[in-house]
Amino acid sequence: MDECKIKLNIEEVKSDLVQAINECSQRCLNHSTKWLAELNYSLKNIKVNTHQAKVNQDVFNNSEEDLYVLGKSYFDLKEYDRAAYFTEQCRTPKVRFLHLYSRYMSGEKKRVDNMTDIPPDPLKNENLKSLCTDLRKDHITGNLDGFGLYLFGVTLKKLQLTSEAIDVLVESIHEQPMHWGTWLELAALITDREKLESLVLPNHWMKHFFIAHMYLELQLIEEGLELYHVLQSAGFKKNGYVLAQTAIAVHYRRDVDNAIQTFKSIIKEDPFCLDNMDTYSNLLYVKELKVELAHLAHRATEIDKYRLETCCIVGNYYSLRADHQKAVMYFHRALKLNPQYLSAWTLLGHEFMEMKNTNGAIHSYRQAIEVNRRDYRAWYGLGQTYEILKMPFYGLYYYKQAQLLRPHDSRMVLALGEAYEKQDKIQDALKCYYKACNVGDIEGMALIKLATLYEKMGEYDHAAAAYTEFVTDESRNADRAELSHAYKYLTQYHLKRDELDQANHYAQKCLQFEETKNEAKAFLKTIAQKRVKIEDNPMMVEDMNETDPVVELNHRNETSRNQLSPMNLSFTPN
Repeated sequence: MDECKIKLNIEEVKSDLVQAINECSQRCLNHSTKWLAELNYSLKNIKVNTHQAKVNQDVFNNSEEDLYVLGKSYFDLKEYDRAAYFTEQCRTPKVRFLHLYSRYMSGEKKRVDNMTDIPPDPLKNENLKSLCTDLRKDHITGNLDGFGLYLFGVTLKKLQLTSEAIDVLVESIHEQPMHWGTWLELAALITDREKLESLVLPNHWMKHFFIAHMYLELQLIEEGLELYHVLQSAGFKKNGYVLAQTAIAVHYRRDVDNAIQTFKSIIKEDPFCLDNMDTYSNLLYVKELKVELAHLAHRATEIDKYRLETCCIVGNYYSLRADHQKAVMYFHRALKLNPQYLSAWTLLGHEFMEMKNTNGAIHSYRQAIEVNRRDYRAWYGLGQTYEILKMPFYGLYYYKQAQLLRPHDSRMVLALGEAYEKQDKIQDALKCYYKACNVGDIEGMALIKLATLYEKMGEYDHAAAAYTEFVTDESRNADRAELSHAYKYLTQYHLKRDELDQANHYAQKCLQFEETKNEAKAFLKTIAQKRVKIEDNPMMVEDMNETDPVVELNHRNETSRNQLSPMNLSFTPN
């Protein structure tokens, strides 16, 4: 898909938005209405002739109009059963949708109200099955408009009829491409790029927002970021949603500072915005910016203390303060408001891990995967949990899933390598460590793991190559014990080969560490003694050169680095 050559007729976009806001609002699709209204506000300088904008053409008789107004008033007050009761006999598409949607929301509200620690089986939900039966009848007779098809698709998805749900949601998008909620429901069912490219979607400008969203979901970060930049240049430069998606993409690219700056610009434009601020709080947590996170938590509480994002932000704040009990309480509060809230499940799992509650962590991570199987953090968390429980085969499985979702994230590859190593699958472990080096080692651990494993295997030349690469950039290596061991190993390695200049260089480095200071002095003494012997017997130098011509430090280092490349660095572990 060559999505970056898109051209939008901005007047047509504006006109579509005006009509769609009206239609979604009339059907109580509040989230889509807000999302569309925000896009529309981004184009506030674009003038549209209101006579050219399409107007809803539903024709009512007086009784249905009255029933619609009554039913909508009940729906807005969350009296869903009353709304469904009074609109049951209505047949015009808008009021029929309100009836069916009221039944769906009634079932969802009761499910949440009655929810226990064990989530109910959707396949045993009789209310959902009954609704699906009625929707199927309307679908067969052709009585479902785009919004009705959306509700049918959602119901099929809940009943785990995935293939049929995809077909119905795509049909809904063709009928009503302006309803963003349909695109989002479809996105949750697309698991890979091949499935995405097989979709037959309408050639509508909304498709570009969906494709960009899917690129981020499928970890195609560069393509997604490029498409969001195109949308910004097309007129949505200051739109909060587009900016937030851009910040998320930048975060996935490991540029946390830049992502934080983007969120700050969103707040500057819209100081009462809470959308995606839970993601912002995650970034502040990662950077351990306690003051900024405290300020964000205070601001969110002032705006709406019972909002999902607020609960998540406050939970992160308490977690950063190591008050894990309170953090758990706020994440539970968020899940009470919305059991499908992915971030809260994942973060709850992290908190249980901190509290050493492995059962709670496993339950939370599994719930996160139920909500979204593409959440690599939950798969990774399960891998860690089963490692703690000393169940390495389970840990290996979950790490594999995480690595498949984030193939270019060195943390996932490194964890998989460690799991292989613990099961003595040495070649697989080596390949993982090489790949972690190749994709950009975030934590600076891959080289030391590689070197240590080679040392255990007795592959001394390869170990020396990895240790040499490891010590090249001392500033990134925070662990002094690992650094001192690397210098000690390299000193011994070169000393055994009578490469005295190199051995002397690394022995001097050993002097800087308490752990190896005494051994370094012994090494230097041995080096000095060998040099005296060479001075007394110059022929030894020629003998050394005949056995090993690599005696210069730079030449040896270059040779060692080259030894890092014999394996296929683009390997993806099975």
